[in-house]
Amino acid sequence: METQLHVPSRTAKAVKSVKANRQAAVSALVGRTPRSVSHVVCAAPPDGASAPSYKAPADIPASGTPAPSNNVVSYTTPQPVSGSKPGAKQVPMDGNEATANIAYAVSDVSFIYPITPATNMGEMVDQWAAEKRKNVFGNVMSVTEMESETGAAGALHGALAAGSLATTFTCSQGLLLMVPNMYKIAGELTPCVLHVTARALAKHALSIFGDHQDVMAVRQTGWAMLCSHSVQEAHDMALVSHLATLRSSVPFVHFFDGFRTSHEINTIEVINDADIKTLLNKPIYQDAILHHRSRALNPTHPHQRGTAQGPDVYFQCAEGANRFYDAAYDHVVAAMEEVTAVTGRKYAPFEYVGAPDAERVIVVMGSGSQAVEEAVNFMNANGHKVGVLKVRLFRPWNAEALLAAMPASAARVCVLDRTKESGSGGEPLYQQVCATLHEYEVANPDSKRRYVVGGRFGLASKEFLPSHAVAVFENLALQRPMRDFSVGIVDDVTHRSLPESKLLPISAGISTLPAGTFECMFWGMGSDGTVGANKEAIKIIGNAGLQAQAYFSYDAHKSGGVTVSHLRFGPNKIAAPYLVQQADYLAVNQQSYLAKYDTLANVKPGGVVVVNTTFTNVDSLGKYLPDKIKKQLALLKPRLYLIDALAVAKASGLGKHVNMVMQTVFFQLSGVLPIDKAIALLKKSITKAYERKGPEVVAQNHAAVDAAISALVKAEIPASWGAITTAPVNPEPESKLNASSRWEFIEKVAKPMLALEGDKLPVSVFSPEGFVPPGTTAIEKRSIAAQVPVWKAENCTQCNICSFVCPHAAIRPSLASAGELSGAPSTFNTINAKGPGLSDLKYRIQVSPLDCTGCDLCTHACPDDALKSVPINSVLETESANWNFATTLPARKDLMDKATVKGSQLQQPLIEFSGACEGCGETPYVKLLTQLFGDRLIIANATGCSSIWGGSAPANPYTTTEEGYGPAWANSLFEDNAQFGLGIAVGTVQRRRTLHRHVEELLAADPKTLPVTEELRSTLTAWAEKWQDPEEGNRLGKALQPLLTAERHHHPLLEVLYNERDLLHKASVWIVGGDGWAYDIGFGGLDHVLASGEKVNILVLDTEVYSNTGGQRSKATPMSAVAKFAAGGKDRPKKDLGAIAMSYGDVYVASTSLHANYGQVTKALAEAERYPGVSLVLCYAPCIMHGISSGMCSAIDESKMAVETGYWPLYRYNPSIKEDGVHHPFQLDSKKLKGDLEELLSHENRFQILNRKAPDAAGKMHHEMDDAVHVRFDKFKHLAAGDFASPIKEAEAKDAKTQPKKE
Repeated sequence: METQLHVPSRTAKAVKSVKANRQAAVSALVGRTPRSVSHVVCAAPPDGASAPSYKAPADIPASGTPAPSNNVVSYTTPQPVSGSKPGAKQVPMDGNEATANIAYAVSDVSFIYPITPATNMGEMVDQWAAEKRKNVFGNVMSVTEMESETGAAGALHGALAAGSLATTFTCSQGLLLMVPNMYKIAGELTPCVLHVTARALAKHALSIFGDHQDVMAVRQTGWAMLCSHSVQEAHDMALVSHLATLRSSVPFVHFFDGFRTSHEINTIEVINDADIKTLLNKPIYQDAILHHRSRALNPTHPHQRGTAQGPDVYFQCAEGANRFYDAAYDHVVAAMEEVTAVTGRKYAPFEYVGAPDAERVIVVMGSGSQAVEEAVNFMNANGHKVGVLKVRLFRPWNAEALLAAMPASAARVCVLDRTKESGSGGEPLYQQVCATLHEYEVANPDSKRRYVVGGRFGLASKEFLPSHAVAVFENLALQRPMRDFSVGIVDDVTHRSLPESKLLPISAGISTLPAGTFECMFWGMGSDGTVGANKEAIKIIGNAGLQAQAYFSYDAHKSGGVTVSHLRFGPNKIAAPYLVQQADYLAVNQQSYLAKYDTLANVKPGGVVVVNTTFTNVDSLGKYLPDKIKKQLALLKPRLYLIDALAVAKASGLGKHVNMVMQTVFFQLSGVLPIDKAIALLKKSITKAYERKGPEVVAQNHAAVDAAISALVKAEIPASWGAITTAPVNPEPESKLNASSRWEFIEKVAKPMLALEGDKLPVSVFSPEGFVPPGTTAIEKRSIAAQVPVWKAENCTQCNICSFVCPHAAIRPSLASAGELSGAPSTFNTINAKGPGLSDLKYRIQVSPLDCTGCDLCTHACPDDALKSVPINSVLETESANWNFATTLPARKDLMDKATVKGSQLQQPLIEFSGACEGCGETPYVKLLTQLFGDRLIIANATGCSSIWGGSAPANPYTTTEEGYGPAWANSLFEDNAQFGLGIAVGTVQRRRTLHRHVEELLAADPKTLPVTEELRSTLTAWAEKWQDPEEGNRLGKALQPLLTAERHHHPLLEVLYNERDLLHKASVWIVGGDGWAYDIGFGGLDHVLASGEKVNILVLDTEVYSNTGGQRSKATPMSAVAKFAAGGKDRPKKDLGAIAMSYGDVYVASTSLHANYGQVTKALAEAERYPGVSLVLCYAPCIMHGISSGMCSAIDESKMAVETGYWPLYRYNPSIKEDGVHHPFQLDSKKLKGDLEELLSHENRFQILNRKAPDAAGKMHHEMDDAVHVRFDKFKHLAAGDFASPIKEAEAKDAKTQPKKE
């Protein structure tokens, strides 16, 4: 057997033939072989010169020729595949599904890891594998979730080395983590495809949205890079990339725009598996696959790879790969032609669209090309000569092909990049095009010069409209076009942005869409089902024979935020990669949105407007609506319909989920389908979508559909609304004129962003480093709760539990003296406060109705029936006034021990009104953390749910005390949070040591040479003794602030102390993150911190899934739970992170459940912070992803049952307590097991999905879980009794001794 990695290359004659043909092709264009020279001003071809078409090299062998032994696979021009017909199956799907279908069909294995927006592809292949779907090889793909993208890349490399056809899906930071393996895979010339939803990188801020920063960061790795411009192309180019990588042995990055393409639903023609199989059965692919497998690591024909090379040979081996990259372009062309033969859709690596004699041309890559093409069609129809050159194949770059595609007439060229490379001479595509055109210029010195400029667009999915493309063409027409510009924003700092187009201004409302296109917008609330319903609706429409497109925009809140669904449908293909600009149909599914957002801004005059509202007649609606909205309605003259969809949903058993009610109304009013047919299809889609949630949920949705039409009311807009005059907006509000930086930020940045008008903000209002001041959520007042709690004073025992469990700090106790109540509203009732030192005070529980999310946790937690949920409209005015008054009362934080349940709630929560889901199980832990240590807290927060609800601009929920102290919060990345937090802790300690040394130097100095007041000296002396005591030391630190300010100029050392005064305050450093970080991607770093011995605290918010990316399995996911990436149920037990940490012997470890035991979690946090080393607090966090049958309001009961059954044990391991027979370091706080684990599991859909689908398998796993729970509890009882000095290892040793010996 052949054992060499690479065998001899093609004959010298063949190589010469390739070179000769390449040089001939180049000579036809430039007269000489191109050189790699970069230049910004390029020459044009001679007048009248035509652009010759590109021809493949002539030395390509015929089909069926054996694969050359040098690993280069050849091709022939393909013939049409039999069975390929016009009228192929058309299916609405998004770019992720379009790509995943191909990847699954042609791959043996995939290693996956969740990262938005690529996660869906991994979810799909995992789901299909669980369903035993066969690929074109007749196999079920092997899908394995890894602990990180680094792990996925390593496993991918290994699978390829084993001869498998392997793929994966990623983007952004995940792609960067794969870079080392990408170099290896490319260096070994291994066929592979990496599908990337191109996304922004975390720089000054994280963004999950699309641009090309990530893919451009890997352009140097040696992978070919193929870009899809639409959903259809994502499907077709996915196949092209898999074919081309087999042909060329060069690995491929197939990328498309994150969200804009990955999440856009469009009607596409699907390539069937039979056609794919026909292609792969060709000898060329059979040979290529055989060749790949023959190179696998195998002891029957061994070889060695990955050796170490020195300077004598490394260079030569690197150059040896040149011929593979030289041939790769031709292989891509051939693969495209083969896909064309199957589909009828023609593709080229470089495609020009526009006037054949265009004078101005835009070069662009990705979905933005579709907007440019619309602009080109618009401008050419109006007498201009413009065009767009679409780049699909970015690597390997082919200069001849670009020149062949570029019209010879083009005198001015603009290259648009969807990325930004700060400090460079231009972005990557611009530099590549400039180099190519300059080669032409050098070879043709007599030709006229082309003027080339570059610009940036669309970063982080910033809207890029046809009008923006027209503005680019208008810039090119100027005598001196702007270079290095941005488009789509207002740069009023460096003044590099283009002005709005004059020919196609956005405000003109001119549509460049195909005739007959119907546009719709649906304003919904996150988790109300609007987005899901619209996805189903667009598929119903698409499957009914119309062309359809859908895209969904979201704000930063986890749930309860704003969602806007943008739907288009019509008889013609829709290629419009931007939001709806002029809606024929508008639905506002939350009545409060009418007043808060400019929902009517994009409605066509005379269109349809449907509002879900409790005010179902014009008179009552008119009393509710602001004058501005009434005026807008009068001017637009829409057909206005009203419906109380919430009432219909509740009557049908759906609670707040109004989606199916509003969807039925849409089909009734839009006329897109006959209503009987539409309802039948809608019910069918409901059954398919919700059957996994049980038949009751399906029946409830069907009932809502049936009741919707009769609840619809048509309203006539009064003519008097058109005569309303509205007051002008004050551009300089008082809060802005009397501004601190926080209030200036709120006025200039936060308020416009919260009104969803951030696109209009100029560069100058932002902090370029991305810093955000604290406490900005206080102005949001989202008013998303349908019902809010009100206090029943007569029943209250003042336990403060309602405040303790509130996820959003929207309900709080107030204490006030009689004098302080003199200005209270008449409805601000109080009772006498109970407790030592409280006898002269009054007590009240107060809710903020505008900040409450209506989760009902507080009413369920209250042991005394002292809270009652009522409709928000019935108490909004009175309780808002009461809340506003309550916030003026002084904080009385020193009256009770704050390390108690009641006392902790008398502390100001320094996180409030976050963007977390209603009923969130994570936020109460962090809120309690801020109440215990908030004025000295530093948080290093892993990317995940807690970083999104805790740090999505402009809403910073972390706030400050009246003195200005509060949590300092930062997010680095997902994978490095433990190390990031350790660095903060070590850096802070080192700087404080320096400060302490400076204080001691001052105190030791001769008072004659360094005179200070006695007050300053005595206070510094006391601080130097207590500097490590957070209570006394920080009190003294505050006292030193004014003293140092007064005396700072008396001596240079005093100036030093003044500049270091913020370190007088001893900080408490906490590393915070979810289970995906702690158990998986960040575990290596976490383990290192556990072993460090440093004084740092770790808080793990364990939802048992990757809740931020949609509920994928982590190592914290329990056995039998169905999660994404575990569609068949997780068949492995949960990782025991607490046991791992305790094995070090010097780490404080606590397992807590805030909802189950209020006192234990409070005590654990206090002990962890006091412990002089590393502490780890594990927090059970119920999540909406668990699917609790009675809703998140029952999370308290569910948590208590989890503790009682042993599913989640409560314990504290404190190494400071030395075992002496009486005192034990391990304390078991859940004293005994009771209840039935099976009953707990029956309440949560994550367990019941498998129970419904495979009851025998579920029952077996549940039995194993129950056995494991009892074994673990018995171990813990031994530990708590002090039976062993080494808690985990010796307990396991004893268990092992009691087991019968195996023969």
